[in-house]
Amino acid sequence: MNTPVETRAPRNILEAIRMMRPDLRKSDRKVADVVLENPDRILNATVAETADIAEVSQPTVIRFCTAIGCEGFQDFKIRLAQSLALGTPATQSAIISDDTPEQVAAKIFDYTITSLDWARHKLDMTQVNEAVALILGARSLEIFGFGASAIVAQDFQQKFPLLGVPCHATMDSHQQLMAASMMRPGDVAVTISNTGETLSIVELARLAREQGAKVIAITASADTALANYADLLINVETLENTDLYTPTTSRIAALVAVDIISTLVARRLDRVENQKLIRMKRYLTQIRRNQIF
Repeated sequence: MNTPVETRAPRNILEAIRMMRPDLRKSDRKVADVVLENPDRILNATVAETADIAEVSQPTVIRFCTAIGCEGFQDFKIRLAQSLALGTPATQSAIISDDTPEQVAAKIFDYTITSLDWARHKLDMTQVNEAVALILGARSLEIFGFGASAIVAQDFQQKFPLLGVPCHATMDSHQQLMAASMMRPGDVAVTISNTGETLSIVELARLAREQGAKVIAITASADTALANYADLLINVETLENTDLYTPTTSRIAALVAVDIISTLVARRLDRVENQKLIRMKRYLTQIRRNQIF
């Protein structure tokens, strides 16, 4: 007999079903398929009606609910309603050639909201808090990222010097190798890769750690090559897939994670540093007003 895939389903039950589907029994997959195909219809159905739609027995419907981590059919329907309130699930938000511009916009918003909610519930705040402490005690920070992750690295680099933490985010691959090889104990390397398998980023993490620096990895999974060289792992798991028109939610989620870290760092600064930050914000506001007028 199959055991439940998870003891408690994530808040977004539709994405949980999508990810758990390959591990379900054949009859349970039939229930999963009708839920994913038409969740609104199942939301208003009884156990008997759901069983008829899926062409399975009523006990199979109850077993399906248990297998995906719910406490019964009513708990499943509550979680289904919560998922639908977030917007169209990622399983139904694939952009097709016949979509109107309005449908494309709606699908991208729904997909992004759903994926961010998924990332939110996967984020380990213990690791985030430890990363904040590590950054506050760092002699300097080196931020490494390629491609879409390079944009996140630049955003990271833009925020932290304002908080009094020396920070560099070199984009040139040769300079990145030089920076990693020159790191020392007391330095912190922040490596950013959604897949965690980008060879250049993995090599930079290995090199930085070899020099005695601490390594923070911002990636989607602990089961990656990059995680093997990380002292701390910031898990930013999204619903990214390989469809041609899929929005890059991994970058958006990573940017949110950087905002969370930078805000927590700012909150732990002493009064003198906070006064400097307030003064800097005031100067920027004055410059913007001068440019407008």
